Parts: sequence; C-alpha cells; structure tokens
Amino acid sequence: MTDAARPALDLDLARTMLETAYREAQLGLSEGGIPIGAALFHRDGTLLGAGHNRRVQEDDASVHAETDAFRKAGRRRDYPDCVMVTTLSPCWYCSGLVRQFNIGAVVIGEAETFHGGHDWLEELGVEVLVLNDEACTTMLKTFTDAHPELWNEDIGL
Repeated sequence: MTDAARPALDLDLARTMLETAYREAQLGLSEGGIPIGAALFHRDGTLLGAGHNRRVQEDDASVHAETDAFRKAGRRRDYPDCVMVTTLSPCWYCSGLVRQFNIGAVVIGEAETFHGGHDWLEELGVEVLVLNDEACTTMLKTFTDAHPELWNEDIGL
C-alpha cells in the first residue's frame, strides 16, 4: 500500500539501495557476525545511515541490522519519507522500529530464509517491496546451513 500523494518506490532505485544493505551484510560476515545488512534512505535515494547485525561482534542482542542503520542515521523530526532497506525480512523487533517511527517504506532483499513482520507492516500502510534477491538468499542460506545454532539464536528459536 502506498500513500495516495506519493508514487510507488522505483524498482531500479530500490535495487540500488539494496546494494548498500548487501555490502553491510558482507561486512558483518567478514567480522564473524550474522550476514544481515540494512540502510535507511530518504525516499529520493539519499543515504541517511547504514549498518549490519552486530549481535556477535558487540555481544549485544539488540544490535540488529535495522537498528544499527537507524542509529547511524541520526535524529530526524519524522520518518514517513524514509525507506528502510534490509537484506532480510525484518523480525518483529525491527518491524516494531519501522512502526514506532512511522517509516514509510521497507525494501526487503529476501523473505525466504526468514519471514518476519513485513506483512503486518503492509497491513498498517507501510509500502513493502520484496525483491527476492538471489545474492541475499544465497548468502543467508549458506550462513544458516553452516551456523544453525547461531542463526536459531538470532531469530529466537
């Protein structure tokens, strides 16, 4: 669902935004962490902040990719003109962040490895675009196969 006053996200721009989140996921993997990346953009494509899951690196269960990107973006008055871009469907914690701050759109690299709260966000009027990106899916599936115990900890199993 999109705001009637605002056109739908451009698919090419969404894919370009996803590249930033994907690079963050690769960085997290190279640090020995869980390869999930995110970035917060203005709807016009301006990068506001990027981050990655740092639960392992910082020994802090609250540092998900979306929260890391959100924190790095800094303070704003409001967020309806923002797009949270993430390599994986956001969990309930990160979906709550999108809802709490009224972020207007979410771009998701893939929702096959994990299907989080993006359906709920869409029901609430957030524009959701799932790209089914093969590189994101391959990276996450490779990781989850190699580290099932860490993955299950991350998603709360």
